[in-house]
Amino acid sequence: MTESGRRPGPAGGHGDDQWLTDVAREASADAGGVPVELLGDYLRLLRDAAVTGRRPRRSELDAVEALGRRAAEQGVSAGRAVRLYLSAARRLWRQLPHLARSTDSETVRAAADAVLHVVDSAVATLAEGYTAARRELVRREESLRRELVDDLLRGDSDLGGLVERAEPFGLDLARVHQVALAAPGRRLPDTGAAISTLERVIFDRLGDRDVLVATKEGLLVVVAPADAVTPDRSRGGGESRGDLGRLMHGELDRLVRGRPWQVAVGRPHPGLYGIARSYEEAREALATARRLHAETSVIDAHDLLIYRVLLRDQPAMVDLVQAVLTPLGQARGGAGPLLDTLTEYFACGEVATEAARRLHVSVRTVTYRLDRIRALSGYDPSDPRDRFTLHAAVLGARALDWPRRPLPT
Repeated sequence: MTESGRRPGPAGGHGDDQWLTDVAREASADAGGVPVELLGDYLRLLRDAAVTGRRPRRSELDAVEALGRRAAEQGVSAGRAVRLYLSAARRLWRQLPHLARSTDSETVRAAADAVLHVVDSAVATLAEGYTAARRELVRREESLRRELVDDLLRGDSDLGGLVERAEPFGLDLARVHQVALAAPGRRLPDTGAAISTLERVIFDRLGDRDVLVATKEGLLVVVAPADAVTPDRSRGGGESRGDLGRLMHGELDRLVRGRPWQVAVGRPHPGLYGIARSYEEAREALATARRLHAETSVIDAHDLLIYRVLLRDQPAMVDLVQAVLTPLGQARGGAGPLLDTLTEYFACGEVATEAARRLHVSVRTVTYRLDRIRALSGYDPSDPRDRFTLHAAVLGARALDWPRRPLPT
């Protein structure tokens, strides 16, 4: 307090500047309660410009830039920070004592020009500081998010440390999560647009808590709570398999760059290690789909479980294909048409007419090929005892890309 009992104002500490303190407080209220401290010496600069015409020095503008950085770090929006400065200028102009009594239009015009110059310089500098700080904060958050995602997907990090690091992102590691990976058709020159698109739609559908969107090894990664995804009613029950993948693909496919997109979704699993497990399933599903030359837009790890079983013992799988299917190579046209026939025949529930429709051939052609398979391999596709062996061999051939490629030795 000064000797006169008045509290020094924010514009320079003069005892007779109570009106500046009131201006600052009212401007803060106009801006939704933005801290008065973010004005710094701005009101004093405006007052000095109106009275003497003095332009702000570089050091004074540097101080305003630092205030812009502080506003960003405190979470004040850019709009509210700018509104604070504009409201302060408007209110101060209306209450400038010497202008209120002045009848000289030239004096008022010169004061207005000087004040507007300060407003222009200060607001521009404030915005520059704010933008620079936001850019640094975004880079820092992206780095922290990328490191967190890497550790979550690896699954071997300290649980206590991960829980603490996940908290700012709203991630509850006690929930059931699933991981989805999106692979672009070609390398993205800038992943920022894809991440922004994904974040916007996923946060809109699932909320901005407990969801992570990041990049890893050229793929877009989404970690989301399984119970927040809309259930897939077409499969019956309350399962939600694939819905996250369809949601992602629908948005990403609107982007021109990177098309066509392929999305793989791991199964939901609980806890910290469940995230790593779901990620491995999604990654393996994506690799398996590429190995099978599948052009499916959304790949569900659940649908490829049989290939995981078959490929875990590759020597046995090679032996099965060699013993059961290589004799089909003796057919005219090779083994390819016969394998295609078996694939569609098993896929439609062993209905020859439906298999013929899918293959765009006559029913007679299908029955002829099934007879040739029976004669060459010794296995009857219509016999329940042989059907399982033939079907497993066909799936193994697809996984091994035979007969397009020779069987591994």
